Amino acid sequence: MCGRYVIAQAPETYRAFYGYPERPNFPARYNVAPTQPVPVVTADHGARHVRLVRWGFWPAWLKDPRDFPLVINARVETLREKPTFRGALRHRRCVFLADGFYEWRRDGQGKTAVKTPFAIRRADGAPMALAGLWEPWMGADGSEVDTAAIVTCGANGTLAAIHHRMPAILSPEGVAAWLDTDHVDGGAAAALCRPCPDEWLTLDAVSDRVNSVRNDDPDLLTPVGTPQPEPAKRADAQGPARSSDEDAQGRLF
Repeated sequence: MCGRYVIAQAPETYRAFYGYPERPNFPARYNVAPTQPVPVVTADHGARHVRLVRWGFWPAWLKDPRDFPLVINARVETLREKPTFRGALRHRRCVFLADGFYEWRRDGQGKTAVKTPFAIRRADGAPMALAGLWEPWMGADGSEVDTAAIVTCGANGTLAAIHHRMPAILSPEGVAAWLDTDHVDGGAAAALCRPCPDEWLTLDAVSDRVNSVRNDDPDLLTPVGTPQPEPAKRADAQGPARSSDEDAQGRLF
């Protein structure tokens, strides 16, 4: 699951890292939320470009978005099966510009449950290449909206301590292959979306101010000193209860 993330580095850092010609001048954002406009990298016959999309995927066949759930994540295990994502996996793959994301650890059950937010970032400070799928949608009135979702996979050992899913984080080589829809088919692309090595990531408990989308400032990334979670078994071995809205989406498509 990935429901909030961070775009904090300078625009030129992303441009140099991904190699697109545009020079977008967007501000740092520390609490990116679903349905907001977000930048992604796409490729057209090898040429990379950056574009703004709505974070919340609308398949091209959708008639009325008001009757459609909020689809911000796409499970890699079922991308080739779901009508919502099959076409995008073959033809419209993208990479979300990001530096990190937030995840919440749930302790307890019911009304007494406590949710602790954590910020997950790359240990080397490089941009975090989140695999995504995008789709242009056209309304009956002729309106056009580009939409996208983040691809998720099972958690690695680091993330399994707080959640059983994580975004698919690509290596630089993986970025090239993921964006190459001319030569890399959907099956080979999906195989790139696997848990990243544990050493790629740092994980810090942060303030629950991140729970509100109204808060969007660098202090959201400041560790609060909460002890780090104990290492956990891999989620696919534990088989934890599935509770994210991503799972609800999976039942529909």
